[in-house]
Amino acid sequence: MLTQQVRRTVFLLHSTCNKITACKNIACYSTTGRTGSNKIYATPEEALADIKDGATIHFGGFGLCGNPENLIDALTKMNVRNLTAVANNAGTDNDGLGKLLQTRQLSKMIISFFGNNSELTRQYLSGELAIDITPQGTLAEKIRAAGAGIPAFFTPTGYRTLIQEGGAPIKYAKDGSIEISSKPRIVQEFNGRKYIMEEALYADYAIVKAHVADTMGNLIFNKAARNFNAPMCRAAKVTIVEVEEIVPAGSLNPDHIHVPGIYVKRLIKGTNYKKPLDNLTLRENVDDKSKPPTAAQRVRERIAKRVAMEFRHGMYANLGTGIPVLSSNYIPKGMSVMLQSENGILGLGPLPTKDQLDPDLINAGSYTTTIVPGASFFASDESFAMIRGGHMDLTILGAMEVSETGDLANWMIPGKLVKGMGGAMDLVASGSKVIICMEHNARNGSSKIKHKCSLPLTGSEVVDLIITEKAVFEVEKGVGLTLTEVAEGFTVDDIIACTEAKFKVSPNIKKMSQIDE
Repeated sequence: MLTQQVRRTVFLLHSTCNKITACKNIACYSTTGRTGSNKIYATPEEALADIKDGATIHFGGFGLCGNPENLIDALTKMNVRNLTAVANNAGTDNDGLGKLLQTRQLSKMIISFFGNNSELTRQYLSGELAIDITPQGTLAEKIRAAGAGIPAFFTPTGYRTLIQEGGAPIKYAKDGSIEISSKPRIVQEFNGRKYIMEEALYADYAIVKAHVADTMGNLIFNKAARNFNAPMCRAAKVTIVEVEEIVPAGSLNPDHIHVPGIYVKRLIKGTNYKKPLDNLTLRENVDDKSKPPTAAQRVRERIAKRVAMEFRHGMYANLGTGIPVLSSNYIPKGMSVMLQSENGILGLGPLPTKDQLDPDLINAGSYTTTIVPGASFFASDESFAMIRGGHMDLTILGAMEVSETGDLANWMIPGKLVKGMGGAMDLVASGSKVIICMEHNARNGSSKIKHKCSLPLTGSEVVDLIITEKAVFEVEKGVGLTLTEVAEGFTVDDIIACTEAKFKVSPNIKKMSQIDE
């Protein structure tokens, strides 16, 4: 069924069928030739038939949101191997690109985030799969640049990290050593700031999912399902699109089209969509007060309530997953803060109720969400234009480690744990205020606030404020930390004892406060 928004775009009366709804009779479509109905293929298998071993393919979607389910299912049944997949992440073990991992059809992936896919991690760490981990905003821009015919561009994202310096593990050997590592990037200075050069990312095919198309290939997406689907349409030699509805040419309002048909070579009408969810979380489950909070939940709430004190009326803010998102529950009543999500939403709302659940509406952590009045949707390349262009006021992230000079590490432990940086490298390079919220110590008791980070950096000298359950530190970038607040139940001596980093103590140190619920 067409959504109400798309129904409003159907404004021309179809002359043959005398209907203003989607015509089911392809023979009635008036357009012919290469720009017309021969873009429509009867089955996914026919649309994919010429894909050969070794092809590079852009796969649209953000996790499982906007996932080209029918085309991926058809590809798993084809005898093609050694494919390079370009995607934000690989979905889950049994859905999305996880299906192509199960069939061993992928030899390399270019992604920004590992997500909920244990098989992806296993194949990577065991040396079965090469993975070029790329910052999410850089990935989106590499794809956008390819579609615009721009061979390379400069970005501040990743400067003074493994992305710029080289050495990030792309492929491990069977013995755990690094067989292939990333190469250093070219660095150039513009207006007193260092940037690194990234090359455009072209593909042989783009396999994407849209909501509705007309027979000319004009596309409309639904909500947050635009994500990487839209820019990928423009960046491949052959773009193959599956849609939920196909309508006659002329039926869509030209003002409402997201991707013009010039980019689309083949169309199929998808069927039997499952639209699974990466992370289903409902408001009623979180709001259930029948069980008292655990000690871990109380720690997270303490941090989140203190973080919420940093919000200001009229701010545009981006929240990472976990505790950062939790802080949005404590935005003071009457305060307007527009929350941005890298997958293409400005104006995130609270968790959905069961009645509000929509698989095309998720946040950057792939959790179900809602929107607030005044919200907007857009593609991933525009999302990072907002971020990289300096339009965000505040960024709140979690961390594995923070150094006393404001370095941040939160995306991998070499040879053991790989999360991927997602959009974090872009966010901390954006010029917005960066707040890190995390537990003060790791599970083994070691300090997460270090003299120097031991893990690969997400950003160098990027952190402005650190908030833990024990204390608050201000960061003077390149200089050091100042302890400004101590939580109830702790003393300055306690903080010194549990913190590796050296820090000054503010002469106006105070008790760590929290926002009222």
